Amino acid sequence: MSGLNDPILPGPGATDYERYLRTDELLALQKTPAQMAHRDELLFQTIHQSSELWMKLACFELETVVAHVHAGQLSPAIRLMRRAVAALDQVQGATMMLEQLAPWDYHGVRTQLGHGSGFDSPGFRQIHDLSPRLSLAFDALVAERGLTLRDIYRFSDEHGGLFELAERMLDWDQRLVMWRTLHLKLVERVIGGHVIGTQGTPVEVLGRRLDVRYFQPLWDIRNVLTTEAGTSPR
Repeated sequence: MSGLNDPILPGPGATDYERYLRTDELLALQKTPAQMAHRDELLFQTIHQSSELWMKLACFELETVVAHVHAGQLSPAIRLMRRAVAALDQVQGATMMLEQLAPWDYHGVRTQLGHGSGFDSPGFRQIHDLSPRLSLAFDALVAERGLTLRDIYRFSDEHGGLFELAERMLDWDQRLVMWRTLHLKLVERVIGGHVIGTQGTPVEVLGRRLDVRYFQPLWDIRNVLTTEAGTSPR
């Protein structure tokens, strides 16, 4: 008779915890000390591998959000939108760990990166693919209900679900702008702001993408509201 501490799940690992999370495989994805050209490769891999996992979760949730919005299901869309945004917060937290990488030590890590670049991130590419799809789904739902963004924002109590979803979408956009800005500043902190990156791209080019926004109308409506508030009685 097996005890409660004995594993019952299939797969490698001494415990069910290890088997369910596949820790044998997970913890083998980083270089061993013998394989490292520099000891800070573990720091660098941990930052970026964990970020890819959080972006995978964020995009998994966002894809479901798009489906919910197409179906007009606002409550589950809002709930998962919050979760997707929270996952981006974890990416930002992981990125902050780059502060722990000394400039000269990074150059020991950099020799091992080949032509690797953040532009090649699967999570980053999926974010870039999914975000416009959410924008189109939201616009279609607003139009289907015969509303405008002005209606939703001027009369948010009447259109609470759409207003809440719009605000969570803005959270997503804002987090991405903040993350890109943080990433650029940390790149400058580690390698400098006037150098060439691993794919031959000047670091300055990253600065041109800082303010990419997927839901620009949600930002623009603030200008409309502020103008109206200043020219008409409330």
